[in-house]
Amino acid sequence: MSYSEKQYKQKILLGQSGNSLMLLVAISLIMFVGLAFMKAMSYFSNPKELALPLYYKNVLGLFIMPADGNQFLSKPWTLITHMFVHDNVWRVFTNMLWLWCFGYILQDLTGNKKIIPIFVYGAFGGAIAFMLAYNFIPSLQEQLPFAALSGAYAGVMAVAVATTMLSPGYRIFPLIGGGLPLWVLTAIYVFSDLLTVSISDTGTLITHIAGGVTGALFILFYQRGYDWSGWMNNFFEWVNNLFNPNKPKKGTNIKEELFYKAGNAPYKKTPNVTQDRIDDILDKINQQGYSQLTEEEKDLLKRAGKEGL
Repeated sequence: MSYSEKQYKQKILLGQSGNSLMLLVAISLIMFVGLAFMKAMSYFSNPKELALPLYYKNVLGLFIMPADGNQFLSKPWTLITHMFVHDNVWRVFTNMLWLWCFGYILQDLTGNKKIIPIFVYGAFGGAIAFMLAYNFIPSLQEQLPFAALSGAYAGVMAVAVATTMLSPGYRIFPLIGGGLPLWVLTAIYVFSDLLTVSISDTGTLITHIAGGVTGALFILFYQRGYDWSGWMNNFFEWVNNLFNPNKPKKGTNIKEELFYKAGNAPYKKTPNVTQDRIDDILDKINQQGYSQLTEEEKDLLKRAGKEGL
């Protein structure tokens, strides 16, 4: 196993260090708590009628992704931050609950290196579809200056669809009649998710669907040998190892460092003490003297004395 592979484990526990699922949940919850605090501070610092508008303009607006291309170019980082932003308790709770349900199964099936790429790709796919919808669908163009995207919906949808496509027969709740197949849970999730989207909110509906399509494409290519997560995992590993003192230096051969360049021998050969061997050593002493014995022969004599030979 290579050095990098040791950083990931096939079975991931919820409290275990390096758990990508819990990292996604933690970032989303920290963002939610931080923004909620900033909203409260806005109410303390401004008149009541101005508190919410100023919060949306000066705080929340820095993290949600605008549909208008010119606005987006002035804050391109929102392509990443928008997927972790929730301004409603119910939204963050439901998104994190479904992310945990499907993300836990995905990590059980693939290990720890797929969930973040799938989530991010899904969010990117949803964001691109969101911008295209508001810029090219006539009925949505009137809302273009005010439309903005936030939330983990597209990313969670991508994880749900990807997990289901990877193993649709995966069983949950095994005590209930042998377990329910995973596709049943996915159907419940998709149905409940679409219920939260208004029929008139075409842009949001397209975003959710695009996230699911992106997750499906990820698995289709993955099953054909094209892993979209490779470059992303390599980048995360590079960033993580920038400050890792235990990382081997570039070009270092671990085998040579640990074995071939070690100061001590990897093992010590200890010969058996036999009467014939002792007789040979005594003869050598008589002929050449004790000083001519090797360290091994002296050690044999000491062992023979202890063993009574």
